Amino acid sequence: MSTITGKTNLVGLLGQPVNHSLSPIMHNAAYEEMGLDWCYLAMPCESKNLEKVTKSLRCLDFKGLNITIPHKQEVLKACNKLTEVANDIQAVNTLIPEKNHQWIGANTDVEGFLTPLKSQNLINSNVVVIGCGGSARAVVMGLNSLNIKKITIVGRDESSLDIFVKTMRNLLSKRLISIEGINYKKLNVSPYIEEADLIINSTPIGMNIKNTSKENVPLGNDIWNCLSKKTILYDLIYTPRPTNWLKIGQQKNCFTIDGLDMLVEQGAFSIRLWSGFNDVPVQIMKSSAEKHLMN
Repeated sequence: MSTITGKTNLVGLLGQPVNHSLSPIMHNAAYEEMGLDWCYLAMPCESKNLEKVTKSLRCLDFKGLNITIPHKQEVLKACNKLTEVANDIQAVNTLIPEKNHQWIGANTDVEGFLTPLKSQNLINSNVVVIGCGGSARAVVMGLNSLNIKKITIVGRDESSLDIFVKTMRNLLSKRLISIEGINYKKLNVSPYIEEADLIINSTPIGMNIKNTSKENVPLGNDIWNCLSKKTILYDLIYTPRPTNWLKIGQQKNCFTIDGLDMLVEQGAFSIRLWSGFNDVPVQIMKSSAEKHLMN
């Protein structure tokens, strides 16, 4: 990284936790390659302090912010306006500076999510999405563009699940796509797992775990005994790499995808929004992140 001076522009990440994040590694590698005198910081932030912190960082003239778990919906309150995608899914992962010390809320997760799936034929497929938070909203929006047949959302909080499903149904009401919600505390999820062509974990379960127990996987370990080798597993988590859930999939000879490509691509889209430059060194971002993960 170049020397930080009084002229260095600041950008960063807000979330809880953020100590595992690869974003500083890949962003700072990109800025150095692009010749930008910018520095990217990962900053832990509790939900109760989110509005205060975002206002303060705007006053400090931060050139942009990324937002991660668990703030992607709560941060809507800190935005003066939203991009069309962010408004549609009501989730924000990128803040762009606006005049009068305000922020524009954007979402680059949709494009980032789709990148690793471009080589897969998912037309008329059945998809299971685990979780119904801000990341799941971006996932469903992205899936909608792939001409799939059915999306099953699996969650544990019935109220949150119902709201999520109703919201996404209304948003996609003009599209020929079926969306169903399943509370795994009340219903057997196994039939949905068995018939799925693609399963996506949008929850933080399994993230940055210190033990190697297979119990730390979405929906618990036993449910995956019915997993078919035809199924693609896509975990939005990228630390550890692979997650315990993806290890189970690999043992079942499933095709697995972790969240690193999504992280890199959404980060590159954020840089384009902040800097105005379209030529972002995506491969350098990814290689720097991979190198860090190997250490």
